[in-house]
Amino acid sequence: MISHTAASVRLLKASMWAGAALVAFSAQIAAAQEAPPADAADEGDAIVVTGSRPIAESEAAALQVQRNSDSLVTVVASDSVGRLPDQNIAQATGRLPGVAVERDQGQARYISLRGAPNYWTTLSFDGINVVSPEGRDARFDSIPSAIASQIVVSKAVTPDMPGETVSGNVNVITRSAFDYNGFHFAGKAGLGVAELGNRPQYEGSAVVSTRIPAGEGEIGVLVSGSYYQRDMITDNFETDYERVAQDQRPGAATRFWAHEAENKLYRLTRRNWSVTGRLDWKPDSANTISLRSIYTIFTDDEKRDNYRFDLDDRQGDLVANTAACSTAVNPTPATSGYADICIGNTPFQGTVYGIDIRQRSTLRAFRQSIFTNTVEGTHEFGDGWKVNWLGNYTESKDDRSVVGEATWDSPSTRNLRPTVSYDFTNPNFSRLLLFTTVQLSAPTRFQAGTPVVDIDTFTKPLTSLNILDAVDTTKAYTGRLVLSRETEFMGGDATFRLGFQFDQRTKTVDENAITLNTAAQFATIGIATNYNAFSLSTPFKGEIPLGYNFRYFDAEQMRAASAAARSNFPFVPVTGNIYDVREQVYAGYLMGTVRYDWGSLIGGARVEHVKNRGIAVATIAGVTGPVTAESSQTLVFPSLHLNFNVETDKKLRIGFTSGAARADYDQLRPNVVIDDINQSISGGNPSVKPERSYGVDAYYEWYVQPQGYFMLGAFYKRVEDVLYTSRRAFGSNALDSNGIDRSAYAFSGITNGGSGRVFGFEAAAQFQLDPYVADLGLPDWMGGFGITANATYNDSEVTKPAILNAAGAVISPERKVPLPGTSEVVYNVGAYYEKYGLSLRLQYQNRTTWADGFADNLDSAGDTYWADDDELDFSARYEISKGFEVYFDASNLLNNPGRRYSDPSNLLNASGIPAVRNGQYTIEWERFGRRYSGGIRVNF
Repeated sequence: MISHTAASVRLLKASMWAGAALVAFSAQIAAAQEAPPADAADEGDAIVVTGSRPIAESEAAALQVQRNSDSLVTVVASDSVGRLPDQNIAQATGRLPGVAVERDQGQARYISLRGAPNYWTTLSFDGINVVSPEGRDARFDSIPSAIASQIVVSKAVTPDMPGETVSGNVNVITRSAFDYNGFHFAGKAGLGVAELGNRPQYEGSAVVSTRIPAGEGEIGVLVSGSYYQRDMITDNFETDYERVAQDQRPGAATRFWAHEAENKLYRLTRRNWSVTGRLDWKPDSANTISLRSIYTIFTDDEKRDNYRFDLDDRQGDLVANTAACSTAVNPTPATSGYADICIGNTPFQGTVYGIDIRQRSTLRAFRQSIFTNTVEGTHEFGDGWKVNWLGNYTESKDDRSVVGEATWDSPSTRNLRPTVSYDFTNPNFSRLLLFTTVQLSAPTRFQAGTPVVDIDTFTKPLTSLNILDAVDTTKAYTGRLVLSRETEFMGGDATFRLGFQFDQRTKTVDENAITLNTAAQFATIGIATNYNAFSLSTPFKGEIPLGYNFRYFDAEQMRAASAAARSNFPFVPVTGNIYDVREQVYAGYLMGTVRYDWGSLIGGARVEHVKNRGIAVATIAGVTGPVTAESSQTLVFPSLHLNFNVETDKKLRIGFTSGAARADYDQLRPNVVIDDINQSISGGNPSVKPERSYGVDAYYEWYVQPQGYFMLGAFYKRVEDVLYTSRRAFGSNALDSNGIDRSAYAFSGITNGGSGRVFGFEAAAQFQLDPYVADLGLPDWMGGFGITANATYNDSEVTKPAILNAAGAVISPERKVPLPGTSEVVYNVGAYYEKYGLSLRLQYQNRTTWADGFADNLDSAGDTYWADDDELDFSARYEISKGFEVYFDASNLLNNPGRRYSDPSNLLNASGIPAVRNGQYTIEWERFGRRYSGGIRVNF
């Protein structure tokens, strides 16, 4: 069987070979073409597509924008039907060079540009930065592509962009009535199915616009809406590894034991809505006023059955001993068997006797929304003067509420608990076999009894019911004024801009909970305390081999119990998670663009004064009360870009940029957050400094006439004061309460690390055969073929600072690590055919392993990484008549899993202990299945 990684490498080599061959082939074609006349107008250089060619026309429109830009951009443009190739903005943008996506439940969510962390990428609607409901980590899956006419990805930062735009900006250009001639309507309706669990999918969208005469001018009116629903089943297992203090036998330094194995079995319904409205008034050629509103909603209704096997439940049974011992299998040990090599157990295979099942039944109703409203005007006056003004109000909400979460735990009597035989030798499987636990004559000795297939036959009484109301609200105000003048400067046509902008963003987090954990409270709300009475007989809908059968919890019973709890018990504020963070940015910039026959030059600088204020409730030295923290800083961001026309159709772009990534809002809060559900503690750091960056780019672009494109580029970015999340075991009982021991919780907090860099190379090609079939003597039907390909190579390195204990001793030495979220190679390969009204497209995306987080010690088996991720999609459409077509889409055809793993090798090697990096310690594995959909589109 060919490994996934090996296959990906071979495909990459094949695609690079094909790209090289294509460049050579196209060079021969280009050389054979007649050179354009010396006095050819700009239109003579335009990229032209004739006939009904939706893929070709969208690529041509994108290349035209890209070619005419004075800075480095890549573009996704809609076709004549007004559609982009994918359902959400992240998936559509992921086709572009240098763009990598991170997925959640198989759906593209975050965007990383040229190997940089995803929080270096900012999101804009029509040039206005928008705060994502989650904060600075812009979520793109909550934005349907139906609202966009174009997506412009700017990789070269200019002074008119906010300083927090470090690696680039994704600007969603919304539709305007002036994009069309007169009345326009486009619509889409489709149905689909998710293969895993046979779950339905629905989608629909519509856009209506018209242009109305108004005196000497016109008023354009456009409204649009979209809806997308996707039901899902997810296969998942997770395993958490740890260093075990009691394991002192020879070889213990390189052994990490699974202290918890679990299956998270999801039933999901995700929905996207969008409603947009736009009013444009052009009273004359010199004045334009626009009023725009966008409202997008993303909901995630999640039912999660979580079976957690607490393998280290009786870790204390094992007594530390440094002597060597026999590793023969002993089926009647004096310990629980956890981390005991002397009974034949290993970290990847063995048996643990009488362990706790910590089961959770969780019903969530997540909802994220963005409501953004903009009024903007542009006015030309005098001799080349122009003023642009803008006001924007955006409200983003992240509703993280949990309708109800019931916890079921095994009793303390060990012979009522299961014995578990585990097998983790294959990193893509978590095999768990269950047995009854038999008490032997010796009180500390047990053995495996009869096999058990139905896990819910084990006793698991209800121990708690938690209800959470948690809403994060971010309100943002933006005001901008830009004065520009077109004039002559140093022999060229120049545009100078002086701009001022004010941004205020306030994020308020409100969190309240009800926790019930007594028999009397359970009786009051009438909830079943026996799980079998709280569950359904519905069989498992996934395909992963669990090793046991289980029962899904009954969501309607959960809703009833939650409603009764709300009626009978008050909510209690979760003060550790409540905060108010405000950020004010006063910005000004000066920017000049000078255009010559040989190209253009853009230069300038942006100055930002940033003021932060955080309010929270914290407990310090046993005293609880409000805490306010404030900080401010002034930053300067210079940039310079040179665009040189090597020939009529060839450009060389060289740029210098600077930026600063600020910590996220929750990382600036002045309090400590305790999450008992996920057993984690996090703390804010209001005084953390922004992450500064300075970069250079050099790109060569060749726009092959009449249609084609080749690009080769290199980039380098220096990073200082790297933002780094310190992760380690909390190691203190200071936050224990109500009998909960939090000393072993995972603690994380933001801090500044050392400096580092990222550099790399990009290459891209687009080519259509149609213009050349006659010259090459090919049949006409072959003109429908075309290909797109791009690849990015990244190399990053930053300094992770040394970790010291309270006495100042080094726990973890300083070391070099890659930037989080950075894949070494990202590439896309696509092929299409379109002719005679038929359009077919096959697209493959791949990104290699990338770092997820870096450990301060070996307590959790080292650094974490996501393994290679790839996706193969297919789409087909056929134009039955002008303005009416049918379509079919197939997604995730390879159905490869997502896998995250721990790797202790870097920390072991830093300690002088040799280790082999093999990704054996899988900590998360999930698969989502293929998806198919089809329907109709209309356009007139």
